[in-house]
Amino acid sequence: MARITVEIEDSKAILLRQKAGKLGLLPDQFVIATIEDLIAQPEPDFEAAMHRVLSKNKELYHRLA
Repeated sequence: MARITVEIEDSKAILLRQKAGKLGLLPDQFVIATIEDLIAQPEPDFEAAMHRVLSKNKELYHRLA
């Protein structure tokens, strides 16, 4: 497992602790969950291409269903 160290402003660290606490998480757990969520999101280009293909072939998909 890799370890990454970041430095943030004290005011942002306070907000991070507060937000994590509201969710019952430690700050590092909150950061990890946030990063995992961000990484899991599809790339905008892929999503746009997917919508184009689905729209373009909508009638065909209905006939095949």
